[in-house]
Amino acid sequence: MRRLILFRHAKSDWSSEDLDDHDRPLNARGKRVAGPMGAWLVGRGFRPDVVLCSTARRAKSTWDLAKVAMTPAPKAQFDGELYMATSAALLEKARALPADAHTALFVGHNPGLEQFVKLLASKGDPEARRALSEKFPTAAIAVIDFPFDDWSALKPDSGRLDRFVTPKSLGIGDA
Repeated sequence: MRRLILFRHAKSDWSSEDLDDHDRPLNARGKRVAGPMGAWLVGRGFRPDVVLCSTARRAKSTWDLAKVAMTPAPKAQFDGELYMATSAALLEKARALPADAHTALFVGHNPGLEQFVKLLASKGDPEARRALSEKFPTAAIAVIDFPFDDWSALKPDSGRLDRFVTPKSLGIGDA
């Protein structure tokens, strides 16, 4: 079995119009919820073997806060191609994951992450699928399981959505 965890970056700060989108930091809410979302992963036993994270400041900060709950924390690979990646680009990244990684975590952006989950997971928990169909908000986490042991076998509709959680659903955020 393989497991893919998709973690959308936490809420970013739009107060400075001078910043390039790639350089936007987290706002106060984003800083408040990223750590507890990482703790939720640990509490459910979802420990990644490999982490791929966008190079955007808000994604890197989300990972930095989330990984505090993981001891020792897996080392992240920062990949500029994850910044605003399409679902097709994310699929190629996932297919190229190392064979010894059974659980992978991507920290990235919408709309790519939401489209990627919908591309991969045609079945799974009905409540999780309903919630995902409404919105993939900031700091949300989707967990997708695959019934095979080779990342290269990843294809559309090959996964099962196991969990979809948001800060709001955990009582730690308002969106």
